[in-house]
Amino acid sequence: MHGPLFYSKILLFGEYGIIKDSKGLSIPYSFYKGALKIDKFHTVATHKSNDALRRFSVYLEKLQEEKPNLVTFNLEDFKSDVANGLYFDSSIPQGYGVGSSGALVAAIYDKYACDKITVLENLTREKLLQLKAIFGEMESFFHGTSSGLDPLNSYLSLPILINSKDNIEPAGIPSQPEEVGKGAVFLLDSGITGETAPMVQIFMENMKQEGFRNMLKDQFVKHTDACVDNFLQGDVKLLFSNIKQLSKVVLENFKPMIPKEFHTLWKKGIETNAYYLKLCGSGGGGYMLGFTENIDDARAALKDYKLEVVYNF
Repeated sequence: MHGPLFYSKILLFGEYGIIKDSKGLSIPYSFYKGALKIDKFHTVATHKSNDALRRFSVYLEKLQEEKPNLVTFNLEDFKSDVANGLYFDSSIPQGYGVGSSGALVAAIYDKYACDKITVLENLTREKLLQLKAIFGEMESFFHGTSSGLDPLNSYLSLPILINSKDNIEPAGIPSQPEEVGKGAVFLLDSGITGETAPMVQIFMENMKQEGFRNMLKDQFVKHTDACVDNFLQGDVKLLFSNIKQLSKVVLENFKPMIPKEFHTLWKKGIETNAYYLKLCGSGGGGYMLGFTENIDDARAALKDYKLEVVYNF
């Protein structure tokens, strides 16, 4: 057995903000992917994944008992496949903010959900929200809490525009122009794994302070929403001025989410305008997202680091 491929995702804009109803924009990233497979020989390499799926099947059984109206699964098949060596064969790095658990959740839903909503039907807003709710419950097994957006992105393989918690839609993102300029979005590898749960915990603690809440609303969400609009409208000039502001706000207010050794690099980008960095996912490690108007300048300034270009302007 070899299931269909599910891709990783990149949340271009909206990390943390979407918890507080900012806009967000998430795109599939096909460089990394995963699929369900069976390893009849139960080799050491697949054991960890197989074990995680076994625990996941127990969790889904409980979920189905508690919320039968939300989702049900063909658990007999799932459990027998797990016993036969089912595992998720994935190139998606874990703890890197590119949706490793999201792709896994999408694959399990696709294979084992009863009465599943398929990508081929007319995806009304109700159906998208229902999928998001199902995926949120499923992915909570991995993160403690989940918005369900990562699996949704992976499942649909479409860019998703988050207008607010209850308003999401597939987005047409500007296709990359024939004559691509020097502008680019890139991933910068921090070389360390980030853990989502502790980062979200720090954020929730900070949310208890009025000053932090005001900053989030008046600055972070404001610039995030503007970035989403600029990006979708293809207004590169405005986009970069808003990204610069966003990068500043994050450096000033989300320090724990930025690995220490990158604080100076982050600041250097803002001062030289060679590139602007932002969080990719919850931070604390993994990838950081970079935006630059000139990829050659960014490469030169970041020559000691590994960059992966994900989108060109």
